[in-house]
Amino acid sequence: MTLIDLHCDHLYKLQKNFEGELDTSIERLRAGGITAQAFAIYVEPSLSAETAYKAAMHQVELFHEHVLSHPDVHWVRSWPELAERSDGKISVFLTLEGLECIGNELAKLDAFLDAGVLSVGLTWNPANLVADGCGEPRGAGLTTFGRQVVARLNERRVLTDLAHIAEAGFWETLELAEFPIVSHANARALCDHPRNLSDTQLRAMIEKGIPLHIVFYPGFISGKDHAEIDELIAHIEHIVALGGEDIIGFGSDFDGINVKVDGLEHAGQFPHLLERLSARFSDEQVEKWKYKNFYRYVME
Repeated sequence: MTLIDLHCDHLYKLQKNFEGELDTSIERLRAGGITAQAFAIYVEPSLSAETAYKAAMHQVELFHEHVLSHPDVHWVRSWPELAERSDGKISVFLTLEGLECIGNELAKLDAFLDAGVLSVGLTWNPANLVADGCGEPRGAGLTTFGRQVVARLNERRVLTDLAHIAEAGFWETLELAEFPIVSHANARALCDHPRNLSDTQLRAMIEKGIPLHIVFYPGFISGKDHAEIDELIAHIEHIVALGGEDIIGFGSDFDGINVKVDGLEHAGQFPHLLERLSARFSDEQVEKWKYKNFYRYVME
């Protein structure tokens, strides 16, 4: 069995000296059947660029100290390595959520890419020097520097993540990025939140074959502090109805969310979702969402 989760905030939680078992501990990843896990680098957007850079690089150090030190993991530093997983090991790789940490310096972006980051989210919710996030009332698109960033990601064959970006930036980046994805978002038609995607956006992604990873945060599922697994599945059903069977994946946001879907409170409970999906969809469809859609996209 192969199962990929494209977003968690394990490293941020480690940096904050969280006490207790993480949602995405190696033990819970194994219990959930997850064979590939993305570890996001995220720092608060309120930090100065220099402080944010140091904090983000500290999370790279934590990745080495607390994740790569585990004997049951395999570090993926390029997408072909995703298919080279040693038997029984969990593939792990770095992503970057928001570019406040690079200020206006492409050299700092290069430092993260050299450290093994394989996917870069341009913004978190506020604006930065790259683009406006979805929480910025101005709602502008890419800056000149932002276009340079996308060009560098294209050059390095790194994924450009459109989660969190304002809609104007979404459309601009969709035209410029060679390897766009959305790491964690849902359907706005079912939950009217700026973090979710409209049907127009979803249809554009479907037409271009751009992966969309469903997020498990109740606020983006039901719009409340509570959600059921069936409400999460409704987002998948909606995207399938639009023709999006071949773009769906999972981006849980475990360790970055303080409220959870009932029965889907940590990575070890992934089978609860898969069982419900298997009761409604074919084995072929579920396999696509577990890993095949993303594999196809990054291996081509």
